[in-house]
Amino acid sequence: MHRNDPAPRAPIAFDDFLKLDIRVGTIRAVEPFPEAHKPAFKLTIDFGPLGVKRSSAQITRHYTPESLVGRQVAAVVNFPPRQIGRFMSEVLTLGFPDANGEVVLVMPERPVPDGGKLF
Repeated sequence: MHRNDPAPRAPIAFDDFLKLDIRVGTIRAVEPFPEAHKPAFKLTIDFGPLGVKRSSAQITRHYTPESLVGRQVAAVVNFPPRQIGRFMSEVLTLGFPDANGEVVLVMPERPVPDGGKLF
């Protein structure tokens, strides 16, 4: 199924949802990622007690590096790290597609403590 496909997926058990560890963190640094296949940034995200993690994110359409530093984002922190070129992405930063399929980040509506778990 394509990530922009609006069709719902089959139901899962609540226990399956609980296996996902989705946390909030503050973006501390953003670097260009010119060697990525699609335009992307390398994010350094502070998850408080979980530490600092890195993520590759295809978010260049709506965001600049300057606009991202200091913002809080949601990410899945318990997937295995994924090698993307020479970069190791440690978390999956979450977003929704806009009408054109470009990523809009998932962010809390007000500041919350870094490392907080989504429930």
